[in-house]
This record gives sequence, structure tokens and C-alpha cells, in this order.
Amino acid sequence: MIARRLILNGAFALAALVTMPPARAANVVAFDQAAFETAKSANKSVLVEVTAPWCPTCKAQKQVLGELFAKPEFANLTVFEVDFDSRKDVLRTLDVRQQSTLIAYKGKQEKARSTGETGPAALAALLAKTR
Repeated sequence: MIARRLILNGAFALAALVTMPPARAANVVAFDQAAFETAKSANKSVLVEVTAPWCPTCKAQKQVLGELFAKPEFANLTVFEVDFDSRKDVLRTLDVRQQSTLIAYKGKQEKARSTGETGPAALAALLAKTR
């Protein structure tokens, strides 16, 4: 009886771990123009993540990015999320035409831009350009 209970508890714990989204250690915030400019002026590593809740590519990116954000080399990354549907002003300012666009900055300089990329190696390379 006790062994069965332990097995069931272990199975439930494992199921919870498998279904949990990955930890996002990077500082992820909703896009704010003033905070974005402040982060760039402070020479921070910045990623702009343009997403939409209905976008399957964006969901795949979030999964991979979440795993990458948990790595120590990206702990100081500041991530600004831009909602593709409601922030057309930001899209115009950043010259973004499509959801699932990622823009990497180091300080005030744009270092890389990607749209639709979901490969872990490619996304890690993009994030590495912010360092």
C-alpha cells in the first residue's frame, strides 16, 4: 500500500515537471519605450521578442528561449516582449513586419535580427550576440 502510494506520488510529481514551462531566468518584461531606451543607454544586453498568443512559431520560440534564458550566460539579459496585435506603434518604430521576430541589442547597437527561427543553436547564437 505504501509502495503504491509512493509510486503514484512520484508519477504525479514527474507529470507536473514534464508539463511545466521552462524557467525563464532572464528579466522578461512587457515592452516599455522608456525602459527599453534606459537599458540600451546602460549598455545592457537586450532582446526584443515580438510575439502573438495565436502564433505557433512564437510558442516554439518561447519554449527554446525559456531553456536558454535559464543558462548562466544569459542571466543578465533583459527581454522586452512586444505583443504583435496590440503594439503596432512599436512595430513601426522597430521596423518589424511579422510576429516571431527577435531583435538582439548590445547597448544602443542592434546586433542581430531573426524572424521565425526556432532552432536552439540558432537562437543561442542570436542571444550570444548580445554579450
